[in-house]
Amino acid sequence: MDKIDRKIVNLLQTNARASLKELSKACFISSPAIAARITKLEKAGIITGYHANIDMEKIGFHVKAFIQVQLEPRQKEEFYPYIQSIPNVIECNCVTGDYSEIMEVVFPSTTNLDDFINIIQQRFGKTSTQIVFSTSVDHRGIALQDNE
Repeated sequence: MDKIDRKIVNLLQTNARASLKELSKACFISSPAIAARITKLEKAGIITGYHANIDMEKIGFHVKAFIQVQLEPRQKEEFYPYIQSIPNVIECNCVTGDYSEIMEVVFPSTTNLDDFINIIQQRFGKTSTQIVFSTSVDHRGIALQDNE
């Protein structure tokens, strides 16, 4: 990736709906050149998708939590497909430490969250849950620095 590619990635992380015209003005190259670079970045697997940021509370999901789960290695084969099928799980990561998985989840209420935790405990074992009071830094991209 060169300096222009990094600038395109930074701009798209800020606004994935930026037009080719806007990107070309910011990068001082033509729109077709921007399109070609974006295609190259997509084919290289650097750009993997485009997303809208949604205010979960405004669509009825008032509770955000992080649930840590202790899994045995043999349970992962069942756990991963199950978790992928639950739309309330917005992210799940395999981690080091006392727990092997950490999930970010959203639910309309603590009752719904509690029901989900009970299912996880019954099917997979021990959990630890932290309910989010506020978010000081929301999901964001990483600002790529100019290395040239």
